[in-house]
Amino acid sequence: MRMRSSNPVLKRAMRSGQAGYGQAPYGQGAPYQAGYAQPYGPSPQAGYGYPQPGYAPQAPAAADRLTIDDVVVRTAMTLGLVVLTAVPTYFLAVSGNPLGFGLALVGALGGLVLGLVIAFRQSTNPVLILLYGALEGLLVGGLSGVFEMSLMAQNGTAMGSLVTQAVFGTLFAAGSVLAVYRLRIIRVTNTFVKVVTAAALGLLVLLLANFVAALFIPGGFGLREPSLLGLGISLLAVTLAAAMLMIEFRQVEDALNMGLPRRYSWQLAFGLTVTLVWLYIEILRLLWILKSMFSE
Repeated sequence: MRMRSSNPVLKRAMRSGQAGYGQAPYGQGAPYQAGYAQPYGPSPQAGYGYPQPGYAPQAPAAADRLTIDDVVVRTAMTLGLVVLTAVPTYFLAVSGNPLGFGLALVGALGGLVLGLVIAFRQSTNPVLILLYGALEGLLVGGLSGVFEMSLMAQNGTAMGSLVTQAVFGTLFAAGSVLAVYRLRIIRVTNTFVKVVTAAALGLLVLLLANFVAALFIPGGFGLREPSLLGLGISLLAVTLAAAMLMIEFRQVEDALNMGLPRRYSWQLAFGLTVTLVWLYIEILRLLWILKSMFSE
């Protein structure tokens, strides 16, 4: 029986015979990772993904195989562009400059469209993924400036305090999730993936309904306002973002175990960037709600 990834890009690579790159596929001498009692997904059909009798797939040159360094470097490049565009947008937004809000809107709409294109096309194009990082930076910077400006007006909070805490909170959360994953404290099984994905989709639908309601009612249903309900929703969102990050770590491990070509590091970097940006935004909102509710 062979472990299968829930990432459509990795599954497509397996179907195209790339699972034989680098090292033997699961079930052919490569054991399951420690702590995983069951594989992702059902058992494939007989012969699925395995070399046919008399066929010897040629492994690519070692220089073309995916490594963890490839994933780290590509992710750092994408996140670097997020920061590069977020910083000037933040200062524009926190000063009340309309350009900051305009750039945030461009980042939100452009990032949404481009992110969907990358996801549905399962693209490994570095230009598209780096452009996505730049657009996400506009959104992150604009939102950070809006929340910061709101606290400065309400409570006289010093500029930069909210964003600094959100950045360190995100780093701490991401490091903790990685430690939990590496120590196998929580097992990312097929059931885990299904439950987290369903919960995230449910939350998305709920927040979209709240957004539509906010067009007619101030604050919508109050799901994102500084209240006990808003606090609970934000805690749930942070938890789901952390769980999705754990799934992304599993995707990286699957890709490395399958010995995929190096170009797939861009798709993995895209997934990590999407989840880390979401985690940061949710932690930022959580801190904003807490400070708005309890600061004097």
